Amino acid sequence: MKKYISVFRIRFINSLQYRAAAFGEILKSFAWAFMEILAYTALYRTAGNAFPMEFSQTVSYVWMQQILFLMYSVVFGDEEIYTAIGSGSIAYELVRPMGLYGRWFSQSAANRVAFMSVNSLPVLFIAALLPKPYRMVLPQNLMQLLLFLISAVLALGVVVAFAMLMYVSLFYIVSQRGIKIIVTAITTFLSGGVIPLPFFPDQVLTVVKVLPFAAMQNMPLQIFCGKLTGMDAMQGVFFQLFWLAALVLTGQLFMRASLKKVVVQGG
Repeated sequence: MKKYISVFRIRFINSLQYRAAAFGEILKSFAWAFMEILAYTALYRTAGNAFPMEFSQTVSYVWMQQILFLMYSVVFGDEEIYTAIGSGSIAYELVRPMGLYGRWFSQSAANRVAFMSVNSLPVLFIAALLPKPYRMVLPQNLMQLLLFLISAVLALGVVVAFAMLMYVSLFYIVSQRGIKIIVTAITTFLSGGVIPLPFFPDQVLTVVKVLPFAAMQNMPLQIFCGKLTGMDAMQGVFFQLFWLAALVLTGQLFMRASLKKVVVQGG
């Protein structure tokens, strides 16, 4: 694991250099979260009792969602991976003394964590100091905080493992644009990136909550805001472990089969 940890560390440090982009992301996160909260405020004033989450829970969900947005984006930068597949430079990747799946997985995870870490602290500080009812409420006990942190790490793993399936699929298509648009739309909506999953109709939620998308940002955000507590939160963590193992195994098998048929520059 030392070589994959080294890849993670190198990529993390490299990604911290983009300070101007980080500052713009901070402003965007704060503005977008505040607009969302204002929209929810109007909805709760008209029919607050009809919603499955308390207003304070929804506010905390929105703030933390914006703080972790980059970390849970399935379609992220990772331009080096797209370029390696499209240009044929993947041949150089294949001669490195490490598995390609593990290398790309570590690289993708590091990119997401680096940009999130720069963006999170300022927004978290501002959100925690705002007056009620717009203030983000932190977890009320140590167990809830611990489960949130565990769930947040597992959610990152699920996101990157799903992104790996997208990367491997690029071996079979000419243009990356279409698959990126489709994956962005599906994963953002079904993981709770547009509205929290508890707001979905019961018939839709019955299906969505067993899909891997529910193991992404949906799970740690519901634990953080207090919608899931106790045994429900524990079951959610085990649900994430299941999908993480399933996606990693599927991705490794998919990549192994794909690399057997890779042709670089006709040779």
